[in-house]
Amino acid sequence: MIPKSYRKMHDEYPQYMQAYEAFGKAAKEAGPLSEREVALVKLAISIGSALEGATHSHCRKALEAGCTPEDLRHVAMVSAPTIGFPTMMRARSWVEDVLTKREYQ
Repeated sequence: MIPKSYRKMHDEYPQYMQAYEAFGKAAKEAGPLSEREVALVKLAISIGSALEGATHSHCRKALEAGCTPEDLRHVAMVSAPTIGFPTMMRARSWVEDVLTKREYQ
């Protein structure tokens, strides 16, 4: 599911969004990480940056890349020593938002 605000940006600034997406694709293809590994890294970055929307988005993308619900939960949990337990718990709730919506229990 593509968020409404993202679709709106595409409608209003198509060249900008094409360049943005090409940049993301080039970054992904610049190294040896698999699609699954890239998805987990991007999820971890979103969690570490405390970005709720990005965490939701990267959870969905990680699932599409073949990650399991336990993979996503583990990424959240291993962030605790770096970002702190309360912050990890908040991020884990964002992971659960996506998993609950997709009926992963």
